[in-house]
Amino acid sequence: MKKLNISVIALAISLVFSTGVMAQGMSKKDYKADKEKIATEYKSAKAGCASLSGNANDICVAEAKGKEKVANAELEASYKPTRKTHYQARVAKAEADYTVANERCDDLAGNAKDVCVKEAKAAKTTAKADAKAQMKTSDANATANEKSTAARSEAKTEAADARKDAATDKLNAGYAVAKEKCDTLAGTAKDNCLNQAKRDFGK
Repeated sequence: MKKLNISVIALAISLVFSTGVMAQGMSKKDYKADKEKIATEYKSAKAGCASLSGNANDICVAEAKGKEKVANAELEASYKPTRKTHYQARVAKAEADYTVANERCDDLAGNAKDVCVKEAKAAKTTAKADAKAQMKTSDANATANEKSTAARSEAKTEAADARKDAATDKLNAGYAVAKEKCDTLAGTAKDNCLNQAKRDFGK
């Protein structure tokens, strides 16, 4: 049985199909060309999954779709570089990584699978929380640069709140993983495990 750990879940799938995707300030012609290239490479990658069967095929297709979605999001962020499009690109990557990781969990069973799924969700929650905090911080700083000292002070507060929200989301996700791991135990050992998880995550 294949063991999936958090390092595998965190492993980034390839984000870019071509160097053109990362180009800043690209022309509409280049944008369309890259869009077509992404579509072509997705079809090719998906066709390559045909030789696989079962969950290996599911993982392969999920990887192909994930790469396509991330590449398209990266392309949009390059063509129309805004805080929102960069945020959407990071979210697309988090979702793609999660989908692939979740498919890999199907190779497992019982509590190992449950833990795997929780870890996949925790990794996604962490990535999305970080992306959201970064966008909110950037928005607050941009607004502050245009306004008074009072506004800059408010921006710092908003940025701090955003980071606090992100930390809370990540803490809750980590706690969910820790609790799931306790399910392999019973009696006092399980109680001790749960109590330790509560202490570790401030619950």
